[in-house]
Amino acid sequence: MIRALPGGSGVRFHVRLTPKGGRDAVEGWMEIEGERCLKARVSAVPEHGKANQALAALVAKTLGVAKSSVLIAGGEKSRMKTIEVAGDAGTLAAKLEALGEAR
Repeated sequence: MIRALPGGSGVRFHVRLTPKGGRDAVEGWMEIEGERCLKARVSAVPEHGKANQALAALVAKTLGVAKSSVLIAGGEKSRMKTIEVAGDAGTLAAKLEALGEAR
């Protein structure tokens, strides 16, 4: 689920990350235990925060924002992550929704 940050200053959403996934890709939205989350994979390994850094770069590229606008707000050592992206909430939410459903 995509939630606007206070004052419309950005969005917060969940990502299910697959590290060592062979490539960097956002694969769309899926539902896990009743919670909607974005499915993503990165080729980076999960050691020393490399997969988290790759995820932040992937999200930034996908949404057309600077890497400094992307924050992993929760789940740094888990596959399920909470991501916050600074920017116009309406624009970011529209870009996220356009990613479609995971295959």
